Amino acid sequence: MTTTFADLGVPSDIARILADAGIDSPFPIQRDSLVPGLAGRDLCGRAPTGSGKTLAFGIPLVANTSRARSGAPHALVLTPTRELAGQIRDTLQPMAATRRLRVATFYGGTNIRTDQRRLRSGVDIAVATPGRLADLVQRRDIDLSAVTMVVVDEADRMADMGFLPEVTRLLDRTSSTRQTLLFSATLDGDVDVLVRRYQSNPVVVEVDAPAIEAGDIHHLFWPVARQDRRSMTADILRAAGPAIVFTRTKHGADRLAKQLSKSGISTERIHGNRSQNQRERALESFAAGRSTTLVATDVAARGIHIDDVAVVVHYDLAGSDKDYVHRSGRTGRAGATGTVVSLVTPDDHTTIADLQQALDLPMGLHSPDTEHLSLDHAPAPVTTLQRSGGANGRSNGNGKGRGKGTGRNGNGRGGSSRNSNGRNNNGGNGRSSNGRTTSTRTSTGSAGTSNGGRSSTGGASRGGRRTAGGTSTSRGSAQPRGGARSRDRRN
Repeated sequence: MTTTFADLGVPSDIARILADAGIDSPFPIQRDSLVPGLAGRDLCGRAPTGSGKTLAFGIPLVANTSRARSGAPHALVLTPTRELAGQIRDTLQPMAATRRLRVATFYGGTNIRTDQRRLRSGVDIAVATPGRLADLVQRRDIDLSAVTMVVVDEADRMADMGFLPEVTRLLDRTSSTRQTLLFSATLDGDVDVLVRRYQSNPVVVEVDAPAIEAGDIHHLFWPVARQDRRSMTADILRAAGPAIVFTRTKHGADRLAKQLSKSGISTERIHGNRSQNQRERALESFAAGRSTTLVATDVAARGIHIDDVAVVVHYDLAGSDKDYVHRSGRTGRAGATGTVVSLVTPDDHTTIADLQQALDLPMGLHSPDTEHLSLDHAPAPVTTLQRSGGANGRSNGNGKGRGKGTGRNGNGRGGSSRNSNGRNNNGGNGRSSNGRTTSTRTSTGSAGTSNGGRSSTGGASRGGRRTAGGTSTSRGSAQPRGGARSRDRRN
């Protein structure tokens, strides 16, 4: 028998709004999160992009929030990017309107005076990036002491971007009796800092559906000389599209976008140095089909949901297997087939071998052939690669290095380390054996095509009970991973 939103205690007025939008039954993350969320329990959810987690926290947020006085919202959603903030607002507004609740976004790149006017008029649910919210707090335009419900979305991404100290300072200003919902694609050591400090006996819900395991995404690894990457990228874009091309740096994105445009390829670019209006225009042009290519840094790897992206190109390799998963998840959405192409220079061979091993992808390099982009299956690799064999990873003359831990064994998986220009970010020590013991854990199979056009395919089988969305695993108490990293980055 199919579970309905009404069965989970969703108020009838909110359920009607969902039904009007064609959302009739909950996805696994919603099914397992809504009852404790509506009951006021703290909740820690691990779920990939596209699993329906926005409604998993959005429904309790709207149901449990009341009208607030000027400048003192009752509910707060913290999110790492402007784009994700806007999408959360768009999801919340139809439900909030039925209860006359006011939802507003606050993020950098916009006129802060507009934010000040909205706060004076009254905001019940604030959706904000940490940097802009901190500015408003410092100016005394917003009072967080009345916040009784907090959502921290994409918590691992905020930790990766260096926002964790700011997030903790903001949470310290909220009510000590607040309800805290934390959602993340991964639950690692950085996120566990928030769990231990700000949640009380949280219900832990996990959806096992990494985007890398989606059966409708083909992963190709093409060997290329570094100086030939641009021409190979242009060949890919002429053969297939729309496409998102990922670069490591903002300057690299600008340079590549200009070069592709000169080659006759309609290209937009998006990164942290672009203004909000520029980012929105670029996304709108790409989504509308006026531009066939979007060149982006990792700011676009999460929080941007555009269907029908045919190809993702890793022009510069992702910094970690986790980043690779998030980048690659921009294609193969809503049941469509997608292709991911990584351009692999000779210096990248060891890194790619380690990544393929970690993500259980076919090992080796493929033959660079644009005809493979239209196949309904990924061809077999034609060249084998040698793994690093443990801790040393890749190194070069600039003092940079990457390393892998001891693998997926009883000692946990070690984090990576990088030392460059005096900066040292140490990786983790794996999973500890003395993690949280007060959590209630629910592990769930993945969702299929998600609410609002987002998609995620079935999770991997790791034993346990079978659910509608895939095979799930139910584990004991949450175990934190070691090793916090932080990076300074604009939001």
